[in-house]
Amino acid sequence: MCDFNTLDDTQKYHFHQILSSAAQTFGGKNFFLHLLEAIRATKPHPLIASNREFYIELGGVKWNKVIFNDKLLLLLKARLKESEQNNFLPPKEDKQYKNILNLVRTLKPVVFRVTPANSQEGEGFAFEPFEIIDAHTTKLHPLFDALFFCSIETVKKILNYKPATSNATTDIKPQESL
Repeated sequence: MCDFNTLDDTQKYHFHQILSSAAQTFGGKNFFLHLLEAIRATKPHPLIASNREFYIELGGVKWNKVIFNDKLLLLLKARLKESEQNNFLPPKEDKQYKNILNLVRTLKPVVFRVTPANSQEGEGFAFEPFEIIDAHTTKLHPLFDALFFCSIETVKKILNYKPATSNATTDIKPQESL
């Protein structure tokens, strides 16, 4: 998902809908992007926080399980190959298969809850880090990828994406009467 230019229009629209919906429940695009910028600026990575939370003045993210640095490093390494494989899991013959499968099993029960500081801004949203497609196919959840890993520019492109209209007649102006 983080390589916006390689996505087809259907994927771009799908990710746009997911991220736009999440942004609206957090107070809008600007609040959502502000949260992402704060996450990117935090060192060490917020996912390894022992208190399992990350907060800014606009709201925060909480999760229910500690994520250790070794799991984060493996996650960062494995997600780079996801787009070329169309699967987070590598082929079974890959040396890292068992480690990545264990990573998925470890992180699968984690639930991330993103809530705005002011409940009038929205109700927030929750998600798990992975989408299990079938027994052999797993993908990073688009919100997990966008929130913690994708560049801010890519997330902006996805949020601002406008699908091309398939109806060519919308570009034609009505003929003026004489």
